[in-house]
Amino acid sequence: MTGGGGGARDDGVPQQDEPLRRGWTTGACATAAAKAAFAALRTGAFPDPVTITLPRGERPAFALAEQALLPGGAAMAAIVKDAGDDPDVTHGALVRVTVRLLPPGSGVVFAAGEGVGTVTLPGLPVSPGEPAINPAPRAMIRSALAEVAGGEADARVEIGIPGGERIAQRTMNPRLGILGGLSILGTTGVVVPYSCAAWIHSIQRGIDVARALGLPHVAGATGSTSEAAIAELDGLPEQALIDMGDFVGGMLKYLRAHPVPRVTVAGGLAKLTKLAQGRLDLHSRRGGVDLPALADLARGAGAGEGLCVRIAGANTALEAFNLAAAEGVGLPEAVARRARETAQRVVEGGGIVVDVALFGRDGALLARV
Repeated sequence: MTGGGGGARDDGVPQQDEPLRRGWTTGACATAAAKAAFAALRTGAFPDPVTITLPRGERPAFALAEQALLPGGAAMAAIVKDAGDDPDVTHGALVRVTVRLLPPGSGVVFAAGEGVGTVTLPGLPVSPGEPAINPAPRAMIRSALAEVAGGEADARVEIGIPGGERIAQRTMNPRLGILGGLSILGTTGVVVPYSCAAWIHSIQRGIDVARALGLPHVAGATGSTSEAAIAELDGLPEQALIDMGDFVGGMLKYLRAHPVPRVTVAGGLAKLTKLAQGRLDLHSRRGGVDLPALADLARGAGAGEGLCVRIAGANTALEAFNLAAAEGVGLPEAVARRARETAQRVVEGGGIVVDVALFGRDGALLARV
């Protein structure tokens, strides 16, 4: 999706003539829908639009997509999620909340409706058996209902996202042990375009689950090929696999504060060459491989000056590695060694052993340090 009338770059990140438009988290949408339904139960009328207060004080208003007073003393309201200019998998999803009044003293009770998952593994912010509604959205909903009630509210709040179980297959939820659908997320209520907050959140929750399960070894992979290869090579269970993508720095920094005994960084030639060159964000928007620096690394691995000149002038990192391989220079080993040094520095003091596995496009192991 493009924003601000700009075009799209080849890395998928839009070039902007104007600032990217922010959006709202599923937690914010659920809060607004819950407030509207709860207000309707008390007054007989749905506020539309409905205004809520976010944790940082913003007061956005949401239009209702659905509203109904239901038999048995319940009300339903729904809001279409607008993630702004962020490529969020839940953009355009319908967040539907059904609220039912409970006896005084019951407090607010949460339930998972259609398309919202249930937690089945330890290590997440909510306990196994609970609906996958994170603490921050729960707090926002309690606060919004209390605002309507003029004090603590007593209500059952069921949150659903029709089609959420299908959408969840495109997220880390199944691996995290969140079954049956999506999570209701959001700390601030605001989606910042291309902040990749949801991805970082998934990396951190994956580490939390692995630690809670007592796994001694996790592996962060840059993509599906390297992930499958390291899982087979080391016989790792699914919960030990961290889909870090380009965010090796984010994964390693979280591990430094929440350590496991051993972490493997697995990836392909170009991504791990960037790590070897000191980069902790491996996305192409942060720049490509520094080929002259790669030539210097090849020189240290025994490459002659002629080969180093050709590597420095190569069109791609793959061509550079092919040139080195043709002359028997162990460039993958040199890159893996330097990449490990970069990674080990990030987790220094955490008692973590780091190793690096470098794979080809076919999943073949090229080097491990």
